[in-house]
Amino acid sequence: MKTILLAEDSQTLGYILSEYLEMHDFQVIWAKDGKEGLECFQKNAIDLCILDVMMPEQDGFTLAKNIKAMNRATPIIFLTAKSLKTDKLKGFRLGADDYIVKPIDEELLVARVQAVLNRTQAQDSATTKETYHIGQYVFDYDTQVLAWNNQQQKLSQREAEVLKMLCVNKNQVMKRDIALKQIWGDNDYFTRRSMDVFISKLRKYLQHDSTVKITNIHGKGFILSDG
Repeated sequence: MKTILLAEDSQTLGYILSEYLEMHDFQVIWAKDGKEGLECFQKNAIDLCILDVMMPEQDGFTLAKNIKAMNRATPIIFLTAKSLKTDKLKGFRLGADDYIVKPIDEELLVARVQAVLNRTQAQDSATTKETYHIGQYVFDYDTQVLAWNNQQQKLSQREAEVLKMLCVNKNQVMKRDIALKQIWGDNDYFTRRSMDVFISKLRKYLQHDSTVKITNIHGKGFILSDG
C-alpha cells in the first residue's frame, strides 16, 4: 500500500480527499498546515505528496522545497485555487509532477496520483544504483564507497547519508536543520557538533581534488561544489 502525504488546511476538502484516496487503497497521512506537513514527512516513509499551495504556517511551495531538499525523488502534486501561469511554472520549477486547480474532481485526482506513481516506479526500476560524480570522485551510495584514481574510501553509514544529501543538493545549500532532522532525527547542540565532525571527515576524504569544496554557509548549511 502506497502512503500519501496530504497537506490541506481545509477541513472539508481534506476529509473528502482522505476518504476518497483511502477508498482506492492508499494510506493517507493528512496534515492541516505546512509545518505539520514537514513534520509528517520527516517521521514517515512517504511515496507521494499532495500539497495545497495556500496554507498557514508554511505554504505549499515552501513545503515542497523543503521536501525536495530531503528527498529529491519524492513525487509532488500541487492543489491550488490559483490558475495563473506564473504559479504553475513556479510549481514545476520546484519539481512538481502535476498541478491540479480547484475545484477538484476526486476521480481525476486518483487517476493522476496513479499515473505519477507508475511513472516514478518505472524510473526507479530503471535506476539500480545510486552513484554520484564529484569532480574526480565517484560515490557509490549503495556500497558506501568513495573512489578516485583506483583508490577507495569506505564510508560509515552516517558519512554516506551526509554525502548523499550534499550530492542531491549539489551547488545548492544543504540546509543544516533539515539535514540534522533527516539524518540524526534531532537538532540540538550535540547533533550540530556531530555534524560538523562528519563534514570535516568528508572534506578530508575529498581533499585529493582541489576543485571539490564543501563550503559552510553561516547560519544556513553547506554547499558541495566541484568546479
